[in-house]
Amino acid sequence: MLPITGYPDRMSATPGGRIAFKVSSTFEDDYTMDVVRIRHGDPNPAGPGIKLIDVPMASGTYPSRLQPVHLGSYVRIDSHPPAGAIAGSVTIGATVWPTLPAKGGVQTVISTLDAVAGEGFALDMTPDGATLRIGTGSGTVETLALGKRPRARCWYRVFASFDGTTGVLSVTQTPMTPQVMSDDSGTATLQVSGTPVLSSRKPLLIAAEPGRVVCNHFNGKIEAPFVAARVLSAEEVTSALAGTDVAGLVAAWDFGQEISGQSIRDTGPHGLHGATVNMPTRAMKGSTWSGEEMSWRHAPDQYAAIHFHEDDLYDCGWETDFVIDIPADAKSGLYGARLRCGEAEDIIPFYVRPKTGTRQADICFLASTFTYQVYGNHARGNLDHAFRTRMQNWGAYPHNADDVPDYAHSTYNYHPDSSGVCFSSRLRPLVTMRPGYLTFNDARGSGLRHFPADTHLIDWLEEMGHDFDIVTDEDLDDEGVDILKPYKLVITGSHPEYHTPGTLDGLQAFVDGGGRFMYMGGNGFYWRVARHPDIPGMIEIRRAEGGIRAWAAEPGEYFNQLDGGYGGLWRRNDRPPQKLAGVGFSSQGAFESSYFKRKPGSDNPRAAWIFEGVDDAVLGNFGLSGGGAAGFELDRADIRLGTPEHAIVVASSENHQESFIPVLEDQLSQRNTATGVTHASLIRADMTYFEAPNGGAVFSTGSITFCGSLSHNGYRNNISKIIDNVVKRFTA
Repeated sequence: MLPITGYPDRMSATPGGRIAFKVSSTFEDDYTMDVVRIRHGDPNPAGPGIKLIDVPMASGTYPSRLQPVHLGSYVRIDSHPPAGAIAGSVTIGATVWPTLPAKGGVQTVISTLDAVAGEGFALDMTPDGATLRIGTGSGTVETLALGKRPRARCWYRVFASFDGTTGVLSVTQTPMTPQVMSDDSGTATLQVSGTPVLSSRKPLLIAAEPGRVVCNHFNGKIEAPFVAARVLSAEEVTSALAGTDVAGLVAAWDFGQEISGQSIRDTGPHGLHGATVNMPTRAMKGSTWSGEEMSWRHAPDQYAAIHFHEDDLYDCGWETDFVIDIPADAKSGLYGARLRCGEAEDIIPFYVRPKTGTRQADICFLASTFTYQVYGNHARGNLDHAFRTRMQNWGAYPHNADDVPDYAHSTYNYHPDSSGVCFSSRLRPLVTMRPGYLTFNDARGSGLRHFPADTHLIDWLEEMGHDFDIVTDEDLDDEGVDILKPYKLVITGSHPEYHTPGTLDGLQAFVDGGGRFMYMGGNGFYWRVARHPDIPGMIEIRRAEGGIRAWAAEPGEYFNQLDGGYGGLWRRNDRPPQKLAGVGFSSQGAFESSYFKRKPGSDNPRAAWIFEGVDDAVLGNFGLSGGGAAGFELDRADIRLGTPEHAIVVASSENHQESFIPVLEDQLSQRNTATGVTHASLIRADMTYFEAPNGGAVFSTGSITFCGSLSHNGYRNNISKIIDNVVKRFTA
C-alpha cells in the first residue's frame, strides 16, 4: 500500500457544499493537510513545470491510521434461517462455472463455516474438485473432496450433503456438457463419527468464506445456489437448481432477479435476501443460455449467473478523516487536498463547480472524469528502470499503477482469470489521477495522459487570461444540459473517450441550442458506459463487438448490467462521434506525434479567422506530448458517419510513424475499408470547423496530443494562436 493516500466521497461540490476525504497513512506521526489549486501537472523540465497554488480553503493536522482494502466479490446473507430450520441433515448446491480451478487452495461456493468454532458448512471448489467442509465442534472441521479436477469455463452441478441419520457426508460434481476423456464427474462419501454442528453464527456467504477477514474467494460464475434441510436426491437437486420448489428447501437464491443492482433475492420460504459486495459482474450468461436472446432484459432467467473475481472492488469503505467545506465565494476550478507526512506526499484532486443554472465565467471546461475513472489505476506493464529514473529525475509523482495492485486496476486490465475488468469505481485511491503522474516514458515529450495531460489546457487558459468554470462528466450526467446552458463555450480536454447517454445528450442539446463547443482531443465520445442511481461512484463498460479495445466481451454479454443498454462503441449505437464533434476516431499508434498542415479550406471566409496571425503552413511540429500536436490517437471527418456536409477541414495531419494503423472498425479486410478508401488515407487527424443550429458552432482538433503543444515557446506558437482565436470568437 502507498505510504499515505486517500480518496474523496465525491469528485465535485458547489460553493457552500462539502467533500469528505478518506485517508490511509502507514505512519505513526500525524499528517498535515492543506488545499492547493492544481494548474499544471506536467513535471517535464522542458515545459512550464508543476504549478500548484496555495489556497486558504482548509488545512489541519490529523492522526495517521492504516485503513485496509479488502478485495474480492461475494454475496452476503445476514439473515439466518429460523431456529431449527437446519438441524439433523443438510444439502447445499449450486451450478458453477469455475475459471481458475487449478489455482490451488480453496475457492468457496457457499459457506457459513466458522472454522475456529468448528460450526457450519462450506461447499468449495479446489484443484481436487467439489469439496465439502463441515464443522464438527470444538474447533474441528471434517473435509471431503471428490478428487476430480474440474475443467475451466465449463458448467457443473455441484452439491454436498450430510445425513444426520447415517452420519454420511457426500459430495457430487457433474458436468453439464461431458467431454470425452475427461474424468471430472462423480460422487464421494465419507462416514463421520462425530456429530456435525450445522448451525453457525457467521453470515452465509456465496463465493467466499466468512471470517474476521472474508477469504477463499471464488473465481467464476455461480448460478442458483440453494440450501435444504434434508438430504436431496440427484433428481431433487436438479429440480432445486432449476428453480423448482422441493421439500425441505430452506433458501434458493435467484440471481436472475434485480440484475441491474446489488440486491439478491431468495425465493425460498424464509426470504433470506442479501446483497452483493464489491460488485461482481451480473447480466452474465447462465447455464441455460440458448443464444436466442442477447439482452438479459428479455430473458433474465438465461442470465441468472454472477461472475465473481478475487480482485473485485467497489468501495474501500474507509472512514472519513476530514471534511472540506467549500467557501461560498470559492472560485470554480481544479483543486487538491495535499497530504504530507515526513517526506511522503499525496494530492487528492477535487473540483469546485458552480451551482446548476449559474456561472462564474463564459467558458466551461468539461473535465473528463468518466474517462479518468475508467482508466483509473491502469497497470500497463511498462515500468522499467529507465522509466523509474525519469520519474525520479523529474520529481514526478513517485508511484505507478504497475506497483500498486492493492486498490484494484482499471477496465484496461484483466482479472486473474483472464476476464476483462468491466467496472471501475472512484471510491478508492486512483494513482493515475494525480498531478505529475507519468503514463509513458515518452522519448520526445512528457508521456502524460488523461488527468495530468488535461492540465496542459487548464494552464493555457489561465496563462492566456481566459476565465473558466469546471464541470465534471458526473455533474453533467446528473444535471443534464441545464448545467451547460449558462455558458457561451464548452471546451473538452485531450481525451473525452467515455460517455453515458446522459452526457452525450447534454452536449448535443447544448450544441443544438446554440452553444459553441471545442473538442480539444482525440478518440472522444467513443465508448458507451453505464451508471446506476443506487450505486454511486461506479461505471460499467462492456467492450462489445468491435473497436480498438483492451479485451473483448463474451458473446451474449454485450448489454450493460447497470442500465440494460447495449454496450460497446457509440458508433454501434448509431451515434458516431462525428455527429457531435464533426470528427471521430480514425487511427492509433504509439505515443508519438507528427504535425498538421493547412488545407485549402482554411482560406474559406467562414473559417479564415481561425488562422488570423498565423502564416505557417505547418502547424504543431512541437510539443510536450510525443513531440507534436498530432499523435497517438487521431480523429477524422467523415460525412457518412455524421460530419455535416458544410463542415470545413482546415488542417490535416500527415507523415505519421509506422506504428499507426486505422481503427479496427474501419478495416473490413487487408484490402477493403468501411469507407472504400485506402487504409493509409485513414491515418490522419482533421482539424475541423462547422456552424451549428441557432448560432452555435463546433471546432475540433482531432488529436490526443494537441494540448501538449499549447505552452511551446512561452505559449507563443501557431497552435496557441489558433486556439486563442477560436476561444475569443466563440465567446464573443
